[in-house]
Amino acid sequence: MNTVPDKVSCDQATAKPLTRRAMAKQQTRSKVMIAARGLFREKGYEGATIRDIANAAGMSTGAVFANFADKSDLFQAITVEDVMELTVAMRGAAERGRGIEDALLKMFAAGYAYYKPQMPLARAAFAVSWSAQDGLALRDLPCMNNILELIGEQMSLAVGRGELSQESEVRLRSQMLYDAYLANFGQAVFNGWSLDALSARMRDQIRILLSGARRG
Repeated sequence: MNTVPDKVSCDQATAKPLTRRAMAKQQTRSKVMIAARGLFREKGYEGATIRDIANAAGMSTGAVFANFADKSDLFQAITVEDVMELTVAMRGAAERGRGIEDALLKMFAAGYAYYKPQMPLARAAFAVSWSAQDGLALRDLPCMNNILELIGEQMSLAVGRGELSQESEVRLRSQMLYDAYLANFGQAVFNGWSLDALSARMRDQIRILLSGARRG
């Protein structure tokens, strides 16, 4: 009888020496995720079946289910992997910014650049996030708040520097900036906007959403 794997988490476990069995399981899990990522890009979330994924990974469906509870669990694992990588990239980009507007723009541009080569996967993520069956579980992953928290951090730092006023409504403006960032993906996914076009739009949105928050 197969044991259902633990629910996917955004937490990064402390590294421990792996047994040979654990290493084999990790390698199998990685192969499944690579195969699934390719099929989600090619066929979308609904079009890719567990059987397709197993065939692409060169293993049985039982091996897939030994590592993931279902397709939703598998997609969540891929999403967590991407969000954790994206968080590192966006934080590094923000740290290179000169002032709040430049920091936010660099951060958002890094986000768009990360997904631009894999827009079909981004499209699948949007579809899943709004599906009645699997959307709530995906949206409720703790790491889905990482980018919003990064925006809030940059806004708070700007307040501390005296760049923004103490009455900047950091939480509300951060949420509005995050919503604008996400909404722009629709232009890339459905209208083929370039990175330059996305960045130009985001630059205007940042300027407008920070208007009235600057000191002086």
